[in-house]
Amino acid sequence: MAKISYREALNQALREEMRRDSSIIVIGEEVAYYEGAYKVTQGLLAEFGDKRVKDTPISEEVIVGAAIGAAMGGIRPVAELMTINFALLAMDQIVNNAAKIHFMFAGQSFVPMVIRAAQGSGKQLGAQHSQQLEAYFMHCPGIRVVAPSTPMDAKGLLKTAIRDDNPVMFLEGQGLYSLEGEVPPGDYTIPLGKANIVREGSDITFISYLAMVPECLEAAKELSDRGIEAEVIDLRTLNPLDKATVFESVKKTGLALVANEAWKTGSAGAEIAALIMENCFDYLDAPVIRISATDTPMPYNRQLERAALPHKEDIINAVNNLLKVAIPQ
Repeated sequence: MAKISYREALNQALREEMRRDSSIIVIGEEVAYYEGAYKVTQGLLAEFGDKRVKDTPISEEVIVGAAIGAAMGGIRPVAELMTINFALLAMDQIVNNAAKIHFMFAGQSFVPMVIRAAQGSGKQLGAQHSQQLEAYFMHCPGIRVVAPSTPMDAKGLLKTAIRDDNPVMFLEGQGLYSLEGEVPPGDYTIPLGKANIVREGSDITFISYLAMVPECLEAAKELSDRGIEAEVIDLRTLNPLDKATVFESVKKTGLALVANEAWKTGSAGAEIAALIMENCFDYLDAPVIRISATDTPMPYNRQLERAALPHKEDIINAVNNLLKVAIPQ
């Protein structure tokens, strides 16, 4: 398998799908001539022309609204929002239109569209450009929510999202674009709603997605050196959520830790922790632990920003404290 970056994997997915299906278009701010803020749409304008790769005005409500109308009319648009923070300007279109049209039209109309957006912190972009908003969309019925952490998953899941007849929020890790990994040659897809056990273990289950998956793997590696074997689950999609894989793992290990970069209060991690408590309570040796960002607007200062974000050290410390509860000395 070739080793390519996360951004290249996304680019391959878009290019291959556009070759396969002429109804697919890409729209958004600077996706054409500038080739995308993160260069994910590089080369698409040259190959497919300005009728299928279109720069838009600086208006997220217009971008998403145009994509909804196009999707209802038989086109499969991929709309790029420069960052997930700008999705807040299009929440009416996303939540009240994209998510609901199929149901309000009694199933007679479909909205097969993808909204791609980068999210994440750690690059000193300030409070308004450093947010993780997956919980907003996970909370809303009618929207698929995808969050890949590897190049292989990014390509396979984007292809699946484009082919899906439902609106999909496709969230990309802002700090993952340069991450390299092996990607299979040729056409392949990864089903939505199927988590991936990226590391097997017997002592505790780590559940995560996007940028916290590498942190969980690093923490698991260090814990393994001390005889503690953590099983790491990469959720990959948040809606649909692969509850079965999570529950089976937690019932096996008896301990669970949910890690994400978003604020702790009301996060996707809170929902996952609640599901584990509701469905695996009799198997748990201690309460579910959540590792999240501090509930504060993201500081600009580099040291304060790092302090506000979760890291592998937080996971390791939490496991040490958890084992004291689960296995009293």
